[in-house]
Amino acid sequence: MSEPSFRLPEPHVMGHRVMADEIDAYNHVNNAVYVRWLDRAAWQHSARLGISIDHCTALRRGMAVRHTRLDYLAAAMLGDQLLIATWIYDSDGRLRCSRRFEILRAADGERVLEAEVDYFCLNLDSGRPARYPAEFTSAYQPPPAVAQAYAELPDAARQLGRWPR
Repeated sequence: MSEPSFRLPEPHVMGHRVMADEIDAYNHVNNAVYVRWLDRAAWQHSARLGISIDHCTALRRGMAVRHTRLDYLAAAMLGDQLLIATWIYDSDGRLRCSRRFEILRAADGERVLEAEVDYFCLNLDSGRPARYPAEFTSAYQPPPAVAQAYAELPDAARQLGRWPR
């Protein structure tokens, strides 16, 4: 595969080779494993944006998952090299943001999974929603090219978690 065919521009991409402990009794990656990969990619991307886990704990603020939509499109198998991409595509600049994820198999470019996760800012002391600290406001804004490309996606590509697709 020459250039990955992600739906949105400017992805944060994490590579991953499927390991034996990620395979289930059906000889493919267990569905729960994908969620761990998405979480790891989101943390890597956040750190690149200047919001590491250590920074969150120091601020006593973090982003918590509110809603997740996953479409499993193809099975990943033992040894597959995967490209796990993420983008922030929406944010209210105060409390909430949404991420898009795509997983492609590097060998053939096949789309294995698409997901969207909605987050809210959490006060780590009270466990209640809280306004973004200034660092979150700037870091968790979608790049204009990403927001525009997301808005221009066909409806079917923005209707994750709905059957049929």
